[in-house]
Amino acid sequence: MKTSAVEPIVGRYTTFPILGEDCRIYFEEAGNGIPLLCLHTAGADTRQFRHLMCDKDVTNKFRVITFDMPWHGKSYPPLGWEKREYQLTTELYVAIIRSFSAAMGIDRPVVMGCSIGGRITLELANSHGKEFRALIGLEAADYQQPWYDTTWLHRSDVHGGEVCAALVSGLVAPQSPDIYRHETLWQYMQSGPGIFRGDLYFYRVDCDLRGKLGNIDTKICPLYLLTGEYDFSCRPEDTLRTAKTIPGVNVEVMKEVGHFPMSENPTQFKKYIMPILNEISKREESSS
Repeated sequence: MKTSAVEPIVGRYTTFPILGEDCRIYFEEAGNGIPLLCLHTAGADTRQFRHLMCDKDVTNKFRVITFDMPWHGKSYPPLGWEKREYQLTTELYVAIIRSFSAAMGIDRPVVMGCSIGGRITLELANSHGKEFRALIGLEAADYQQPWYDTTWLHRSDVHGGEVCAALVSGLVAPQSPDIYRHETLWQYMQSGPGIFRGDLYFYRVDCDLRGKLGNIDTKICPLYLLTGEYDFSCRPEDTLRTAKTIPGVNVEVMKEVGHFPMSENPTQFKKYIMPILNEISKREESSS
C-alpha cells in the first residue's frame, strides 16, 4: 500500500480581541526560524500560501504563518455579524494584523501580503514600520482605479461564489498551470456572502494612500514590492509609480504571473521571492 504524503502544515484556532470584539481565528504554520506572516487576498483564505508552506527552501529558515481573517475561510465573524454589513476598513485591517501578532507572541515578523494584503503593507510601513523586520507587498500600490462593479458581488439572483471567481479569472496569467489556476478560483467560489465586496470597500474606498506615505523609512524596515506583469487590477505601472515616492524601496515586475503569484504559479513566484527571503535571512544572520 502506498503511503500518503503528509504536508508539514499545522492548523489551529486562537481567540483574541480585535477592536474590543473577541474573534475566533483559524491559522496555519510550517517551518522554523524568522517569522513570516502572510496575508491572503480579498475574499480568499490561507490556502493561497500552501505551496510556500510546503517548500523546504523557505521553511528551513522561516516560520511561515498565515491566518484567515475574521469572516474568511475557517475563521468566524464576530458575534452579532448577522445584524450588520461586513466592511473592511484600514483601521480594522491594521488592528487584525497587529492583534494577531500580539496574541501569537510574534516578535517583529516579516509580513508579506497580496492585493489588499499588499496595500496594507504600505500602511504598515508608513505607520508601524518599527514593528516589522521587513514588509513585502505583492500586487501592491498606493491606489488603483476601480475597474469592476461590486453590486454584482452580493445579490440574491446571482451565485456569489461563481461571480466572484469570474471577476478575478482574468487576473491569472495565461502561463499559469491549469491546476493552480482552478485552485485559486475555487477559493473565490467558496467565499462567504458579501465578504469579497466587503473587502473591496477597503481597496476601493477607504485606503487611498496617494501622497500619504512620507513616513516610510526603508532603513528601519526594508520594503519590497513585487507585481505580476499580467495584473490589470494592480498594474505594474501602479506599483512602479508608488515606488518612485518611497526612497530605498526594492521593486520588481514579475514575468509570467498575474494577481495571485503565490497560488497561480508557485514555481515562477519562487524565482522572485527566494532572493528576497535570502536577503532578509542574511541580514538577520549578520545582525545577530
